[in-house]
Formats: sequence, C-alpha cells, structure tokens
Amino acid sequence: MLKELYWNALVPELTVDQIEVSLRFYTTAGFSVRFRRHDPAFAYLELGQAQLMLEQQHERGWNIAPLDRPLGRGINFQIEVPDADAVRAALVAIGATIFGEVKDTWYSVAPDTQKGQREFLVQDPDGYLLRFAQHLGSRGAA
Repeated sequence: MLKELYWNALVPELTVDQIEVSLRFYTTAGFSVRFRRHDPAFAYLELGQAQLMLEQQHERGWNIAPLDRPLGRGINFQIEVPDADAVRAALVAIGATIFGEVKDTWYSVAPDTQKGQREFLVQDPDGYLLRFAQHLGSRGAA
C-alpha cells in the first residue's frame, strides 16, 4: 500500500538564479527533493511538513517585474527544524550568509501563554530570508 503524500495548502514558489546552487543550500539545511522537472528547471522540496518550490528564472516565468537582489525583500519564511544549531552549523560550513544569530525567543500566543523557539535568520543564495526555528515549548506569560 502506498503512503499518501502530505501536501500543504500554501506552498511558496521562489524564483532563483541557479537552481543547482539553491538546491545545495536547501538540501544542506535538511530539505529533501520530492520531485524535479528540467524544462524549466524546478524542484519541489520538503522538510518535515514545510514545503516550498524553486524555479530557475526563465523567459516564460511568472514574475511581474524585473527581479532586484536580494530577492524576497519584505518577507521571511519560518521553517521548523528539530535542531536549529545543527542547521546553522551546516549552512555556515557552505558559506551561507547569517542574518541573525541563534537566540531563544518567546512569543505571546495568548494572553497568558508564550511559545518559545530557538531561531536564527539566514539568506539563501538569492537573498530570500529564512528563519529556522526549533520549538522550545510553551510557558505562562511573564
């Protein structure tokens, strides 16, 4: 019996300059390739329940204006991981640009509850900002 694949209801598709460079970055961060296409160059990636798509820029693409670097200005993608420190170390080893160092942050999610996560921010090869976050649990509000 085949296992039913999990598909998110919202999956961002990022336009990238060089898909092989981007794939090296994302697979180093722990993503696996669910499937690929080659014309145009495309990959569907997943890490746990996080999913995203990469498509190499091409003339038939869906970009509404010229792309200026860094790409993705004004947005960051949070990706839950089991070990934020390990992901950071792996990305630093391949020369990734760390935007915000690892820190533990507690966010209010209800009047009397906070959710904690160990997180850091990194830019992918095209400048998209990613926040890798390790769940630390919940606690009462300070």
